[in-house]
Amino acid sequence: MPSPATAIAVLTVVAALLMMGGERVLSVFNERQLRAKGAAEPPGDVIAIMRWAYPVSFAAMGVEGALAGPSPSAILLGGLVLFGLAKALKVWAIASLGPRWCYRVLILPGAPLVTTGPYRYLRHPNYLAVVGELVSVACIVAAPITGVLATLGFGMLMRARIRVEDRALGRLR
Repeated sequence: MPSPATAIAVLTVVAALLMMGGERVLSVFNERQLRAKGAAEPPGDVIAIMRWAYPVSFAAMGVEGALAGPSPSAILLGGLVLFGLAKALKVWAIASLGPRWCYRVLILPGAPLVTTGPYRYLRHPNYLAVVGELVSVACIVAAPITGVLATLGFGMLMRARIRVEDRALGRLR
């Protein structure tokens, strides 16, 4: 019988990866539609690294959590609440972008910027949600070392990604 730390880590990582898989299916579908409509992809994106770094971050946190966990109840509960809030923000961002949401930066010629939903308040709500997912999973599984490393490392990738995205959207020169 697995320890509570191992069970929590496995369940958390599997749940996060399954949700990621669902997002991937939607992303691939939307990407095909966007490309068919003439969407262009700007140079310099870090998506190739992001595609493996994101799931590996969760797996690494799961391993640390299985070895070092479980989290104290209050931290675990806080992590679950944060994860729910992060996912809600991500779903809101995805719904607001509709068929324009995908993993790649694809710009439809002549399409206006989305300024509804969370985009009314933040330029990049999806990336804030990603930080929330990383931090919350680190809390849930008790992975302070890999949680910090994953959040900082993926944060650097998101920062590079935001520059590409903002440049493509005409926000940077």
